[in-house]
Amino acid sequence: MQRTVTVFYLELNNISIQPPPVDVAGFDFRRALIPCPELNRFFYITIGKNWNWIDRVLWTNENWFDYLNRPELETWIAYLDGTPVGYMELEIQDEQTVQISYLGILPQFSGKGLGKATLIAGIRRSLELQPRRIWLNTCSLDSPAALKLYQSIGFRIFKEETLMREFPDTYPVLL
Repeated sequence: MQRTVTVFYLELNNISIQPPPVDVAGFDFRRALIPCPELNRFFYITIGKNWNWIDRVLWTNENWFDYLNRPELETWIAYLDGTPVGYMELEIQDEQTVQISYLGILPQFSGKGLGKATLIAGIRRSLELQPRRIWLNTCSLDSPAALKLYQSIGFRIFKEETLMREFPDTYPVLL
């Protein structure tokens, strides 16, 4: 089935602005140092099914491992009281640019401020790399709160495009 999708590309160029501290009791943000296709696939499929993430649904374990086993990619896991609640993939594209490739919170934990906490923690990690620019994209199929959240932190839209995308009739289920 074909659908119209508007993609918003946002960037944070004023790197001197420090995001507010993470203000969620019991929140922790830790890097997964060992590439683990099953972990990233779990987050991607479980979170992405609600937001039509389709680009990686047919990836094999080998595809996932090749993607994850690169020095420029970092996977970060968000926890609440020791329970994994979401994740973020950061891609260091060059010495001046970091992309937030994916950011998502598991459905049972959405609406509790954990997306904002994860975003802030990811920006703080990105700033440790001293980039001139941090960027990400979202789309009209994402959470209605996503675009507003990114803009509230200081991201500005630098590009917008409308596309026709083909979507499968069914979404994969994790076994």
